[in-house]
Amino acid sequence: MNKYINQLIKYALENHLIDKNEVNYSVNLLLDIFHLTEFQEEEVASDSLYNILDHMLAYAINQNIIEDGITQKDLFDTRIMNALMPRPATVQQTFNMLYKQNPVDATNYFYDLAIKSNYIRKNRVDRNIKFTRKNQYGHIDITINLSKPEKDPKAIAAAKLIKKSSYPQCLLCKENVGFAGTLNHPARQTLRLIELNLSGDTYYMQYSPYVYYNEHCIILNKDHVPMKIDHHTFSHLLDFITIFPHYMLGSNADLPIVGGSILTHDHYQGGRYHFPMEDAKVIKSYTFDGVQVDMMYWPLSTLRLTSASKDKIVKLADKILLEWRNYSDEEVGILAKTDAPHNTITPIARRQGKLYQLDLVLRNNRTTDEYPLGIFHPHQEHHHIKKENIGLIEVMGLAILPARLKKELNEIKSCLLKQHQFDEFEDLEKHRTWYNYLQTLNVDESNIDDVIENEVAKKFTAVLEDAGVFKMDENGIEHFMRFVESLEETYD
Repeated sequence: MNKYINQLIKYALENHLIDKNEVNYSVNLLLDIFHLTEFQEEEVASDSLYNILDHMLAYAINQNIIEDGITQKDLFDTRIMNALMPRPATVQQTFNMLYKQNPVDATNYFYDLAIKSNYIRKNRVDRNIKFTRKNQYGHIDITINLSKPEKDPKAIAAAKLIKKSSYPQCLLCKENVGFAGTLNHPARQTLRLIELNLSGDTYYMQYSPYVYYNEHCIILNKDHVPMKIDHHTFSHLLDFITIFPHYMLGSNADLPIVGGSILTHDHYQGGRYHFPMEDAKVIKSYTFDGVQVDMMYWPLSTLRLTSASKDKIVKLADKILLEWRNYSDEEVGILAKTDAPHNTITPIARRQGKLYQLDLVLRNNRTTDEYPLGIFHPHQEHHHIKKENIGLIEVMGLAILPARLKKELNEIKSCLLKQHQFDEFEDLEKHRTWYNYLQTLNVDESNIDDVIENEVAKKFTAVLEDAGVFKMDENGIEHFMRFVESLEETYD
């Protein structure tokens, strides 16, 4: 352990996590963590952070400091890295200083800190499967998410015995900073937040520990209040891209089914990534009080507002949201209200040079007996690939598919290549109809990967089309135009 502590301190110095004047402090924290009382400085070779942590975790398990399990190890290695972390106020001060030079310098520093501190477990994120495929809308990005660790059975059983706590109230609350974690709440000792003022409201910026795309940040409300799409949402989004013109920022919708996984805490998601949606073609353009409004050819019904004036975009967005909340078109299955409101919007903001751009994606969460999970939700025939809600990230054309697909797709490939029989794999039953279709394709070892990736991309495209309220066919586009033209009639 003396060697590994020296290696970890060397890593922390080389990656500017600590200053040379903080070495003794960090060493003593590490000695306490490992129940040690002796330490000697020694010359050691550099090693990767992951190798060092693996050695330290093996020692902790051998010494019965922790149990051997994924959850226990994640809690403990976060505690180890906390011994090397700058204090929250120091991170904010450094960020502010760098921001005065250049906003890009500030976010580069903050993102780098998240990776170097292992808050973002890049070794896991790098295992994600990624590919891009062309489709009728331009292209689509596919990822199979392998970065979220699955809890082991022992941890699941132990978590049931832990008394439930309301602190922190959820994973997005600011109180997570420094939280040691439990078997049912991840450790956040290496989490740092940057305070932001958005239209007079206090928000905090952090990065997602699972980074689904480059510099995937989360902007969270200082208070634990539910998601709500309104005037303030549009103002916050446009304010953020004024502060960080190199980032985009969007919000999940505020209704179940069409919203994200966390509707209980107001938050936005952004980052430095070019999403497929940005390259969508324009069907038809309109102008409202100097704001260009484009109807986009995209599987989810999207209006793109572009102007040099933030205020004009917000005013028009308010109008569109109000009109859409009350808009029904029974011919295409859109009812604004039944026993509850159904219409809402997924908004996305970005800069185009000096211009502001706000995409408004029209959503509806109505269910029927035929579609109990949602009319405008992935339909049953696609659930074997994607069953979860279509949230902000996927609206923009980036699929986040479940980890199970890595194994299942490999099994399907082996069956198509006649190496195994389909019925050998119980977990493939959900794919039977799709597999029967795949068998009709010309597949061999030279093209199997390409064929499967193309077919997965087709499935995800179909899932996005399911979520579109106005379909991108002649009839759907005609009804979409009716909605836009109804705005023209009432716009002041």
